[in-house]
Amino acid sequence: MIVFNYVSKKDLKANIGKPLRFIETSMFGNQYISDGQLTGANRPHITGRGREFFAIVTLKNDLIIGVK
Repeated sequence: MIVFNYVSKKDLKANIGKPLRFIETSMFGNQYISDGQLTGANRPHITGRGREFFAIVTLKNDLIIGVK
């Protein structure tokens, strides 16, 4: 699962139209894709920021176009 580097889901939604800030955690290869949907979470014990949340982010041309 990708770790989103945002303080909250609200902060993530406020960054629609911008590139995604994330940390790859898989030891089996990159999970990031530039077009499509990514499921991830903020993990405060990893990022040191904010609260834990989960989200589905839709990307197009490396920019965030939606957050669920």
